[in-house]
Amino acid sequence: MADKIQNAYETSKNIYDDVLTQRNIFSKLYIKLFWSGTDDNDIARKVLSYVPDDFSGNLLDVPVGTAIFTENKWSSLKNAHITCIDYSMDMLEQARKRLGSHAHIKCIQGDVGNLQMENESVDTVVSMNGFHAFLDKQKAFHEIWRVLKPGGDFIACFYIRGKSKRTDWLVKNILAKKGWFSPPFQTEKELRDILQKLYKETDIHVDGSMVYFRCVK
Repeated sequence: MADKIQNAYETSKNIYDDVLTQRNIFSKLYIKLFWSGTDDNDIARKVLSYVPDDFSGNLLDVPVGTAIFTENKWSSLKNAHITCIDYSMDMLEQARKRLGSHAHIKCIQGDVGNLQMENESVDTVVSMNGFHAFLDKQKAFHEIWRVLKPGGDFIACFYIRGKSKRTDWLVKNILAKKGWFSPPFQTEKELRDILQKLYKETDIHVDGSMVYFRCVK
């Protein structure tokens, strides 16, 4: 299954950014038809607004993807120490092209279910458009919680089930079968229950079939 995910993102690397940013008419139609017109650019801005412009701590970005949304923000945080992790080498190579010249940023291959990091060593974890691809989401939730310092932020956005029959059909019958998404997927209620058990503060928002949030450990 892990190889299936690797292969899926290798074959999609040339269209990944176009779809997320809706650069052409076809990606705009796809988003309108299957994702209720949800604007990933707008969600990305909201997610990144949770990270202060003067942030100077340790930040983990997992999965970094191609860094299409995070390049400008991470590059500007000169006093931070940023670790970008992705399981897909193809995604990681594109992220390195965007971020590799910055001394305060390192891009490494890794598995969110087995983070090679110390307990309570990270001030902020950001996970954009990736949780729906993780094979073992429970391990991912646990590992992110483990590496976060008390008072640290978990900031994320990803697909949730149960908001649109059309989107759910697409995910189940195409995206999951191709390896871009990995079941099971949480509903809004299931996700809220998970986050509220792990974190002392939760700020959760839903836009179509996408959720974005900030939680404080």
